[in-house]
Amino acid sequence: MASILIVEDEEAINDLVKRNLHLVGHHCTSVFDGKSAVSEIQCQSYDLMILDIMLPGLDGFEVIKHGKETPTIFLTAKNSLPDRIKGFSLGADDYLTKPFEMLELLARVEVVLRRTQKSRSCFEAGDVKIDFDSHQVYHKGQLVECTPKEYELLEVLVNNRNIALSRERLLELVWGYDFEGDTRTVDVHIQKLRKKLGWIDMIKTVYKLGYRLEVSR
Repeated sequence: MASILIVEDEEAINDLVKRNLHLVGHHCTSVFDGKSAVSEIQCQSYDLMILDIMLPGLDGFEVIKHGKETPTIFLTAKNSLPDRIKGFSLGADDYLTKPFEMLELLARVEVVLRRTQKSRSCFEAGDVKIDFDSHQVYHKGQLVECTPKEYELLEVLVNNRNIALSRERLLELVWGYDFEGDTRTVDVHIQKLRKKLGWIDMIKTVYKLGYRLEVSR
């Protein structure tokens, strides 16, 4: 997957982001100040940089000036409109403010990587191949007919692979906050995906929580 530079001086946040990106298959390097970030992007090519603004030494606005060829997501507590405008004017691809939801960050990372063509347009696991560009799914080379919600659920599971997702969160991500059904809807769609894709053992049930798509990195 992608090579990602994490520039965040709060060690706990840096580690949290790194661990979750690693779970979904990315290779990550962590630095904790602006000068180290500049040194990294000048010596090493990265597919994406996740960049805080308030850093020791050089701030994030200065760092991005040295790495304009590197797609960048600002992840920062600076949430004013002037700061967001400045971030985008300096070339940021996205801007996410703290506190943040990890699943949202993972989704934004995937969007930027696909937009900059740093992420594969296909995902393969076992006998299954998913073409994200065409929204087509194949099992043993045969096209699998998926409903729109089955495909959306599948893409959420793939993008958050190896991460346990609650039924409630899956409902929010796939069906939306205003969906009037209950979590049994998730269970029904999971069973259908397991059967259609032969993923009986790959889509794990997480006791009293929800589901996790378990794949090797």
